[in-house]
Amino acid sequence: MKKKTLVSVSTDPIEDYQTLLEYAKTLQGKADFLHCDVMDGVFVERKTLSAQMVNNINANSLIMLDVHLMCEDPTKMVKEFAKAGANIITVHYEAFKDIEKLDKAIDEIHANNALAGIAINPQTPIKNIKICLYKIDLVLVMSVVPGQSGQKFIPQTIDKIAELAKLRSFNSYNYKIEVDGGINFETAKKAVDAGADMLVSGSFVYNAKDRNEVIEMMQGI
Repeated sequence: MKKKTLVSVSTDPIEDYQTLLEYAKTLQGKADFLHCDVMDGVFVERKTLSAQMVNNINANSLIMLDVHLMCEDPTKMVKEFAKAGANIITVHYEAFKDIEKLDKAIDEIHANNALAGIAINPQTPIKNIKICLYKIDLVLVMSVVPGQSGQKFIPQTIDKIAELAKLRSFNSYNYKIEVDGGINFETAKKAVDAGADMLVSGSFVYNAKDRNEVIEMMQGI
């Protein structure tokens, strides 16, 4: 029996907190996760979502929280977002000057009782994170340049997903493969066929006439 594809609905298209909170409430029990895009205005140009806002969403909804730290110094933020209720905390490979600091960040996430993910930008090859794959819970493959909503899916992402799926199978690793950016029904199917387990969808779900139907259809891909 085919496993359900997990759908993590992004906060990115939403500008104000009250709308975001209502969005999270309406999607609980429908989407598998709320993908909380945290931007510091340094690693990417935009600045969004504080730990306090994530905490408020957690306190007022039942949806699982998939926190994506697009930040220059994410290790310092792990504890506060874990305390805010993050179920998954993902940090960017590109935010670290060396692999040892990334490795310590993964340990810090686990020490704070959250699942640990590594995100990689479109230009970053899989080989750069191979040494960490045995101990992480998730790899987030960016299929667009991080920081802006509504971009088109980069086709070369499919090769990276397939490579991660092959490495996982060969080494009996347990990480999930998540894909973020430009996801619609067409790109979602290509990503899942290549080995993706989780799909991040922002504008595609948010702008849909029937959000629940779109989520359900994506879960069935």
